[in-house]
Amino acid sequence: MLRRINQALPELLLGILIFGLVVQVTGVWFVEDRARYISGLWIGIVLAMGMAVNMAVVILDTVEAMAEQRSSRKASLYGALRYFLVVLAFVIVGYFNLGNVVVMFVGVMGLKVSAYLQPLTHKLITTIQDRRFHDKLPS
Repeated sequence: MLRRINQALPELLLGILIFGLVVQVTGVWFVEDRARYISGLWIGIVLAMGMAVNMAVVILDTVEAMAEQRSSRKASLYGALRYFLVVLAFVIVGYFNLGNVVVMFVGVMGLKVSAYLQPLTHKLITTIQDRRFHDKLPS
């Protein structure tokens, strides 16, 4: 289903998850409050994944609106709403001390890291799929 929204979206989400796992495994040993570190990181990762899905849907809607030659202010509205909700999540996490907001920011930045590494992720996934396909072929 995600691939119908945007071809690169599943790979982007996978990259965000891998980024989250790498940051957790490497960073958890260097902090005193591991629970807040982990909760802040994964709240940020979930936000990044939600932002990625939202952006993909908004891009799809905007392209469809342009194809039908109608104005789409929805993209601007959803962009502003997306960032408002992210800021609100930071305020809530910080106010209620639900997680480390600095690490939460690192988790949200997983969206950027994953976007930059998406071509590499695509190549890796394609290579793995090709190997599986060739292994299943009768000799």
